[in-house]
Amino acid sequence: MKVLNNITILPGDGIGPEVVAQALKVLYAIGKKYNHQWKIKEALIGACAIDATGDPFPDVSLLACQEADAILLGAIGDPKYDNDPSAKVRPEQGLLRMRKSLGLYANIRPVKIYEQLIHLSVFKPEVLKDVDFVIYRELTGGIYFGEKVKEETFSSDLCLYHRFEVERITHLAFQQAMQRRKKLTLVDKANVLETSRLWRSVVAEISSQYPEVVLDFLYIDNAAMQVILNPSRFDVVLCDNLFGDILSDEASVLSGSMGLLPSASKGEKSALYEPIHGSYPQAAGKDIANPLATILSVEMMLRDFGYMDEANDIIYAVDQCIGAGFLTEDLGPTIAVKCSELGDKVAGLIV
Repeated sequence: MKVLNNITILPGDGIGPEVVAQALKVLYAIGKKYNHQWKIKEALIGACAIDATGDPFPDVSLLACQEADAILLGAIGDPKYDNDPSAKVRPEQGLLRMRKSLGLYANIRPVKIYEQLIHLSVFKPEVLKDVDFVIYRELTGGIYFGEKVKEETFSSDLCLYHRFEVERITHLAFQQAMQRRKKLTLVDKANVLETSRLWRSVVAEISSQYPEVVLDFLYIDNAAMQVILNPSRFDVVLCDNLFGDILSDEASVLSGSMGLLPSASKGEKSALYEPIHGSYPQAAGKDIANPLATILSVEMMLRDFGYMDEANDIIYAVDQCIGAGFLTEDLGPTIAVKCSELGDKVAGLIV
């Protein structure tokens, strides 16, 4: 079991610092109960890093991440860059550089439905029955990182995948399926794309090493429909970078709020944990953001490092808050609590 001591936090932009602050309350409560000594280091990424250094992910931040056992990220993004198409430096460049520099090739997004919050979803309750799946998205290859060309009369983005890039995340996805319901779905577009045909052949070949796992294939257009029509059919979903980006955001709608969903991004040496939501600049500084996704990202971090009791304590505390209706305004309670109040409550339940 790897030891978790050194944690680098990247609060980022918008509501990022606020939700990370609540996650740290919970982490310190866990440390106090179980006698863990966390060494926390803070670094810059995103718009705040551009404002401070001119670089969305400065070298000092990269070094802090490389030295960490795990990284906790808040959110990045700022309207002053989003609304300026001529901007040469953008917050998102820092995120892509971090993923590439740290080799964070696997993004993992669990999709869980809370019974008490089903009314928040746009879906009928019967559609959400038994929905519990996880998306494995390849994160450092494909069209986002391929060669880009922009000319006056045309532009292009190269979608490139090497076999090893497909193999390494496929093994992770199969290993996860073995711990769950033993079903894996590859989402691709193999009827059109050569890269998808590579994915399909490699995944089919590797499946022989996991004979207990039932493997099926869905084209991305059908998969997008099935997430809406029959989401309970999924267990572990494996996607390339582009399809995984789209499908995981679509799946987040099932829960009723992006403020409930954590994620992890893993490489050979580094692991990063973050909520799936953005920087929500309209709410920044108002103490109204939902910190649960960030708190649950800490739960994923602890579980990955083998701290099962600690992770289960966080699940219990979050479930207690949801069951009692002690929630921020995005979850529609009769009386909404502040972001900081919810962080205090979750931390206070860890005793």
